[in-house]
Amino acid sequence: MILTNKEREKLHKAIYSYLLSQNFTTSAQAFMQDASVTEDPSSSDLLEKKWSSVVRLQQKVMSLQSELDQLKEEMVFYGPGKKISDSNSNKLVGLPRVPEKHTLTGHREPVTCVAFHPVYSVIASSSEDASIRIWDYESGSHERSLKGHTAAVNCVAFEPNSGNLLASCAADLTIKLWSFDSFECTKTLHGHDHNVSCVQFFPAGDFLLSCSRDTSVKMWEVSTGFCVKTFQGHTDWARQVAINSSGNYFASCSNDETILVWAVDAQNPLQTLAGHSHVVESVCFANQNATASLLEADFRHKTEEEKMNSARAPEFIVTGSRDKTIRIWEAWTGNCLIVLRGHDNWVRKLAFHLGGSYLYSCSDDKSIRVWDLKTGGCSKKLLDVHGHFVLCLAVNPRYPLLASGSVDKTIKIWECL
Repeated sequence: MILTNKEREKLHKAIYSYLLSQNFTTSAQAFMQDASVTEDPSSSDLLEKKWSSVVRLQQKVMSLQSELDQLKEEMVFYGPGKKISDSNSNKLVGLPRVPEKHTLTGHREPVTCVAFHPVYSVIASSSEDASIRIWDYESGSHERSLKGHTAAVNCVAFEPNSGNLLASCAADLTIKLWSFDSFECTKTLHGHDHNVSCVQFFPAGDFLLSCSRDTSVKMWEVSTGFCVKTFQGHTDWARQVAINSSGNYFASCSNDETILVWAVDAQNPLQTLAGHSHVVESVCFANQNATASLLEADFRHKTEEEKMNSARAPEFIVTGSRDKTIRIWEAWTGNCLIVLRGHDNWVRKLAFHLGGSYLYSCSDDKSIRVWDLKTGGCSKKLLDVHGHFVLCLAVNPRYPLLASGSVDKTIKIWECL
């Protein structure tokens, strides 16, 4: 850049004033002589101001460049002429936006699970530090910690209607129920013989399901804390359970590389889904909107077996595995509709977009990916969203928000377009 004589003179005066202000007297005198500078009191802090302004402008340019890249990506996805305010915007909302809204810090060990409250603007997180933390996701502030478990807490889940109860399970072989009014532990459920890896409420909130490294799945009555049924079918660690929207069926996944589909009122599994070549870490039932999207999916073809079973409402299950793949299954036929490939490491957790358009996944490759349910393609990749493996994610039941937790001990809140 070529400076005008006036600009050069102002720069020289600013440099001279800066040298004097830093007590570089000899250098200042030599510079004054060489540059023929005269003292100007108005230039005393000009160089520092210019420097800090440049830094701020650089940061602003980087921020604007990031926003521009984001908008370009959205334009490619949405297509020209479409806006978020279009009539079909409820289907488009769902792509996480960078940077994150909040980064929540406080856990001393990896974050194992996150769960949004169904009513209030709070989120619960569990960790290998044996604690549960409650956060305000609007302000990003820590509200309180719940302590009672004596080993790593693996999972937390809110009662899905009022959210007046929080369930947690841990490596100390117990399940605990916490009152969300008093934040006290109201019941401790004993029955598993090994690490309890997952706990989920039934849609009515009256029963719980849990699974464990002892290979069993147990059903508990919330009001009494009694185990009312034990389901045996896996031959290795049962990792996670998922319950369908009616509460009549559930699925479990395991280290034995299978997914079992169960009816609550039956003793044996209805279907065994096999196809993964490693531990199945996550299982999830499609919600009503996602089911509608999958029924229209490009990759789905109705089979004769499905036509014979058409009296039963369609159910789709999605699973994630350490074999780095995600599979979408038809629950009643056991058919694998599609295998989604893209992650470079273990797939840890899955969640459906409330509007039914997308599937979210997180992985040990430190990424979150968004999959289009109608095409099976990856709509968006958020790479290096955490400093370490991304172990869990959750979708807000009321607002377009996504939360993720990591081995880096942080929780991140993401706004979704």
